[in-house]
Amino acid sequence: MTDAEGTQLFHRTMPFTETLGVEVLEHRRELVRARLAWDESLCTLGGVFHGGALMALADATGAVCAFLNLPDGAQGTTTVESKTNFLRAVRSGHAEATARALHAGRGFIVVETEIRDAAGDLAAKVTQTQAVR
Repeated sequence: MTDAEGTQLFHRTMPFTETLGVEVLEHRRELVRARLAWDESLCTLGGVFHGGALMALADATGAVCAFLNLPDGAQGTTTVESKTNFLRAVRSGHAEATARALHAGRGFIVVETEIRDAAGDLAAKVTQTQAVR
């Protein structure tokens, strides 16, 4: 089941997520989940989800998680570092990202995001640092 309010938040604050077709499943301070349906236009040769599409899903999901963990008085965040480990190809169904804050400080927020395929297998692990604005 999709989270309409969360999907609107993603699309309003990051219009690129609407272009990609990102759907939010859940968004709260402790956990943000979003998914991207497999589509041939988002793939490399052989029908494999393009790594950039998966990274965009992770970055957007992590950004909203960081936003929901902002300290009082902060206006937003911006990604300053992102590291991705790709563990398996996603060739059908969808990719689902789950983001959790590892550290929510006054200057930086560190978020870890897992991307799983439709079968629930871990496809990528992303750690990103968001600077607090």
